[in-house]
Amino acid sequence: MGTGDRLHFAVLGDSIAYGQGATRQTETAGARLAARLAAAGTPAELRVFAVPGARSDAVAAQVRRAVEWGAELALIIIGANDLTRLVPPDRAAAQLGDAVTRLRAAGAQVVVAPAPDLSAVPWVPPQLRAVVKAGSDLLRAAQTRAAIGAGAAVADVGGGTSAAFADDVSLFSADRFHPSSAGYARIAEALAPAVLAAAEACRGRTAE
Repeated sequence: MGTGDRLHFAVLGDSIAYGQGATRQTETAGARLAARLAAAGTPAELRVFAVPGARSDAVAAQVRRAVEWGAELALIIIGANDLTRLVPPDRAAAQLGDAVTRLRAAGAQVVVAPAPDLSAVPWVPPQLRAVVKAGSDLLRAAQTRAAIGAGAAVADVGGGTSAAFADDVSLFSADRFHPSSAGYARIAEALAPAVLAAAEACRGRTAE
């Protein structure tokens, strides 16, 4: 385990991983998940390496810093900016797979939250929603294959969180793109089962 028997929990990725749009730092997905880990008996030291605006090609640098820190559990939330910048899905997925491979080689358990369905974003014109959804689904599927192939667990596989955002605009912050604090609560709830299971795997490895 990490410092003072606290699990080193690293969050990597983009602005959603960073928590942009949350009212308070304690209301981000990472902070909420760290609280869930503590409540489940696994106190965690959270460190956020995510950078707003990051695409999948930027995760490698974050991985290097997380590995140097000694991350034992890593959550990667990535894909939205690959979609908005029209990065080819196979390229973005391969970069994600490389990041997972590096973290796993360093001994970390890894959970991946792949691209959201951007067709749920309020400012997407109705006539473009089908095209945006198709692109989101394509990237999400490629990311899921790459992440699982590299040894990660993939959270929210069915994309239920995106469906919730499509039905409730209060889950978006004022910029109508990033989640609000309520949105991060929904995201954390969707990611919690995979994160808690990965933490259990960390605890099991430490007990051996």
